Amino acid sequence: MSETKQKLVTDKSTPGHWRVTLNNPPINVIDDGMYDAFYDLVGEIEANPTLKVVTFESANPDFFLAHYSSAEPRSRFGVPRWIEASGRLAASGVLSIAVIRGRVRGGGCEFTMGLDIRFASWEKAIFGQPEVGTGLIPGGGALQRLPLLVGRARTLEIVLGADDYDAETAERYGWINRAIPDTDLDAFVANFVRRVVSFDRQALSTAKSIINASGLPDPAQLQATQDLFFKTFGWDGARERAPILRDRGIGQAGDFELRLGYHIGQLT
Repeated sequence: MSETKQKLVTDKSTPGHWRVTLNNPPINVIDDGMYDAFYDLVGEIEANPTLKVVTFESANPDFFLAHYSSAEPRSRFGVPRWIEASGRLAASGVLSIAVIRGRVRGGGCEFTMGLDIRFASWEKAIFGQPEVGTGLIPGGGALQRLPLLVGRARTLEIVLGADDYDAETAERYGWINRAIPDTDLDAFVANFVRRVVSFDRQALSTAKSIINASGLPDPAQLQATQDLFFKTFGWDGARERAPILRDRGIGQAGDFELRLGYHIGQLT
């Protein structure tokens, strides 16, 4: 049985495992409506005493999550409560897994880093943090989570270079757990989930909570960066680039979004 909450479709038919599909056509941008749906989903996850694993995948084969878009009506909270929701999910006893096919950039990439584990298609997954190239900064956790995953120098390369990265490189950097041949990805994830679901929930949640003590960023720093991010839309560089981005196809299905890492380097 599936349940639709705005732009998330949650299949709860397997005991101990919820399967969430991200569905926001045409290119699966992550917007305020999706953040609000995620906030609500986290509340449901916390309230379920038998849930052990939640996986997230995309309905769009070309875009897992394109990037953040503020084109939709604002969050019912004013500013999306992403930092709070992702922190609560990380602190929960439930393991969250991103199953990544297609492009995942900006706020979409930060969404995957807010989850516990990232498995990606070797051939089809593409990663990027293009914000600096648009005159902004990453505001959803990349500046705190990436250094924990890949180190300071590679974070500087990723964020300040604002380019695209294939799954092989992302795996080598530690950005994701594994890059898996696309034909094997679903079976690999299914087997991993089956193993975890077969284990005792108390042992799973206790082990996760101890790992969390040294593996998560400071929530206050995450929140301060998100607050600053929304101010960057008023910076001169962002204002100058915004009409260029719109004219060239930002947020639309087409070559600009498919090859965003390349095009971001050609704005000026």
